[in-house]
Formats: sequence, C-alpha cells, structure tokens
Amino acid sequence: MKKNIAVVMGGYSSEVEISLESGAVVFKHLNKEKYNPFKVHILPNKWVVVDGKNEYKIDKNDFSFIKNGNKITFDCVFNAIHGAPGENGSLLAYFDLINMKHTSAPFYQMALTFNKRDTLSVVKHYGIPTAKSVYFNKGDHFSTNDIIKKVGLPCFVKPNNAGSSFGISKVYKEEELIPAIDKAFKEDSEILIESFLNGTEVSVGVIEYKGETTVLPLTEIVSENDFFDYDAKYLGQSQEITPARLTEEQENKVREVAKKVYEILNMSGFSRSEYILVNDVPHFLEMNTVPGLTEASILPQQANERGISLSILFDNAIQQSLNS
Repeated sequence: MKKNIAVVMGGYSSEVEISLESGAVVFKHLNKEKYNPFKVHILPNKWVVVDGKNEYKIDKNDFSFIKNGNKITFDCVFNAIHGAPGENGSLLAYFDLINMKHTSAPFYQMALTFNKRDTLSVVKHYGIPTAKSVYFNKGDHFSTNDIIKKVGLPCFVKPNNAGSSFGISKVYKEEELIPAIDKAFKEDSEILIESFLNGTEVSVGVIEYKGETTVLPLTEIVSENDFFDYDAKYLGQSQEITPARLTEEQENKVREVAKKVYEILNMSGFSRSEYILVNDVPHFLEMNTVPGLTEASILPQQANERGISLSILFDNAIQQSLNS
C-alpha cells in the first residue's frame, strides 16, 4: 500500500515563497511508486490541499480532507515550512497532539533551535565556542555605548526568531546601531547582537541517515556582499563551494563540533548549521531545522556530494519518521 504523504509548505513568516519552492521540490522528487504525495499549503488564512486548480480544506481535528466524498488521511507529514509555524515548533506540537508522524525533530527541539539566543545558551554550557553577544526585547532600555563595549565593531544585529537572513544588518559605526535595531524589530520582538567573527564561514548539514547521525560534506560560503545576506543566499550573490576548501584537520574539527551540537540539542531529522573558523577553531552561529530543499539549496548540494539524491534524501526522512 502506498503511503499518503502531506508535504506542508507556506507558513506565516517572510519565508513563505521560499517554503513554497522547497515544498514543490520535495513533492516532485518523492518516489511516486511508494508514496501518494499531496501539496498542503499552511497559510494564515487557510490550510488547504492544493491539487492543480482545486483546493480542499484541511479538517484540523485530524488533519484530513474530503475529496469526491472520500475522506483522505495522511501517514506522515513532510515539513517544508521555513519559519513559523513549521520551524518554531508550534505546528509540530499540533501534530504530536493528534499522533501524526512528521519528518522534523520533536516540537521542543524545533522551538529551542529556532530561538537563536536560547540555542547559544545551551551550546555554550557544553563549551562550544560562539561569538560574544547581547540581547534584549522590544521595550527594553539599552545603551549603544554599552553594546559596543560588549561586542565591539563591526557587529551583527539579528532578529532572534527569523530565518533566511531577513532583518539582519552588519553595523560598523555606533550611529548605525539604532536603525539596525529598528530593522530587526520589524521581524521579531526579540533581537540578538553579536560580535563580528573574522574567519572562514562554513555551512554544515547534519541529518539522521539510515538511523545514524551523519555529517554531510561541508560547504564554504564566500559572499559577494558584506555578509551572507538574503541576496547572497537566494539571488546567487555568493559562492557556495562544496566540499569546503579546508585542511583535513580543520574539516575534522568542524565535523566533530557539528555532530556534537546536533546531539547536545537532541536533534533528529534535517539540520543545517553555520560555523566560522577563527584561528582554526569552529565558532557556532545558528542552526536551521528546516533548511532550503531546492536543487540549488546548500543541504541538497551536500547530500549530492555524498552521493545521496534528492529522492533518496526525502525518502530517508519519511522512513525515519514512519519507523520511529
């Protein structure tokens, strides 16, 4: 019997269009001999199955839908929602309540890793090097002078709970801090300000593959812009070099830390984390638990370098979920 798979995509954040692209790629590459995949758009105003020009409303009581008088249920959900509610844990908590299997980590792990400053607090406890940082919430009082004393210049101002580099600024002068903070607050009510780390940036995919924690080949990020911003990430304004141009010793250090962080955070499913090597020491920046899944995205590039096709990559995620 073929399994019915809901490929959820869309979401409630600035990353809707990117998620729809990822979801379409997952739908395209799922093995149609093993699965009946369905495109499910999770949007603020509707949850619907999209079948050509037709839409079928999702019944949120059990995540089913009616088509031609027949009730269709799902065996598993493939989560391709970047940002809220797919990457921040809330949708996964709902799936847990209705006993629906899904390809992501448990909802608490998703919520934790979506919150940059909480993730940093956990990994620092285990001795993982990170940038110096300060953070505050909307409405908190702060001094730009105190911030610079703590993190130095240049520094990065980031929304705490946003992805795809939305709302991030690199700040060189004290007078640029307030506009950068205002920009970040447009994306989130919590912000994080981090010191600039001068070194080689690498992106590391870590997944559960055939039941084991697997570190994929590393990708070196060389941005044409001032940093790996939205344009560099999605509009081709960067070089993504896989495998990364590291020495064997550097690569081993990154792989060791990346695996340790994945396991410290009790992760499962997909992850892609960013590190900067400073004097050959990998510094952890952040983890994405629903990374881009298009043919051009970093994690699929890494899987391909490892000899894992998109079809096998996506099939593995579903099998891991069904067997858990």
